[in-house]
Amino acid sequence: MAKDSLIGGSIWDEYSQVVQDRMNNPKFMGEITENEAKERGAKLIVADFGAESCGDAVRLYWLVDEATDTIIDAKFKSFGCGTAIASSDTMAELCIGKTVDEAVKITNIDVEKAMRDTPETPAVPPQKMHCSVMAYDVIKAAAASYKGVDPDHFEDEIIVCECARVSLGTIKEVIKLNDLKTVEEITQYTKAGAFCKSCIKPGGHEKREYYLTDILRDTRAEMEQERLKKQANAKALGDQLNFDELSVVGQLKAVEGIMDSEIRPMLMMDGGDLEVIDIQKTPEGNIDIYIRYLGACSGCASGAGGTLYAIENVLQEKLSTNIHVMPI
Repeated sequence: MAKDSLIGGSIWDEYSQVVQDRMNNPKFMGEITENEAKERGAKLIVADFGAESCGDAVRLYWLVDEATDTIIDAKFKSFGCGTAIASSDTMAELCIGKTVDEAVKITNIDVEKAMRDTPETPAVPPQKMHCSVMAYDVIKAAAASYKGVDPDHFEDEIIVCECARVSLGTIKEVIKLNDLKTVEEITQYTKAGAFCKSCIKPGGHEKREYYLTDILRDTRAEMEQERLKKQANAKALGDQLNFDELSVVGQLKAVEGIMDSEIRPMLMMDGGDLEVIDIQKTPEGNIDIYIRYLGACSGCASGAGGTLYAIENVLQEKLSTNIHVMPI
């Protein structure tokens, strides 16, 4: 691939020397035939994968020693740009010597890092990273063919960033653990969105189901809901602990306050009333409140049923779940 086929020398300069060398002189391009597989006593696996995002496609050939599941040779054919050729060549080389299960763990980032001249400098410019993300998918297809399973068998998470192989669960967890507030912070922590950038927001080189902007918004909303829920629970627990630890006089005042605001108006509508006779804390930690019905309530059958339940429910909700109401 010549310099003139790229968009300006500045982009060319963003490719590592390793990538340039593999573009022009790939080491593992070619095919493996059934006759060669028989001669070497290995099983031939052929797998294809095409990337709709850029029109590239790759065919991967494996020779697998079935006794050990080890890939003893690998070659490829690539239909696409120079970046796709270089990354496919690197991917094929990384497969050799690994078992099929080990090869499935090769990620697109592993391929990209193997093409770097130095560990700190990316091998390809971000806008071309999408051309080198077929490695994982074609390896998965080859492994599925060898094992006789569906390719999805190897995928147990929703992948948001194909370039860095970052899952939805990982992104949400990192946002929550580190209280991230921007997409840039997500990229810093996970590398998601650092390369082709199509997973950041709609409008990239391919349509995606999940975008970092939406994940950040929804996760921050979940965090706020969790915060408010914890705050409410803490307040409720604090209120309950405060009531349980009050003196009998303090508890009586709190109960009378709820009686006046929540319960007596309900009873008085039917000509009834009540009074608090005593409050006792049991060894089991319950708080027994003894009441006496007055007026119409004193002869009402519901005083020991629905009305009693309603009174107890209000006091438990407002003051303490340890409250039991006892009519006398």
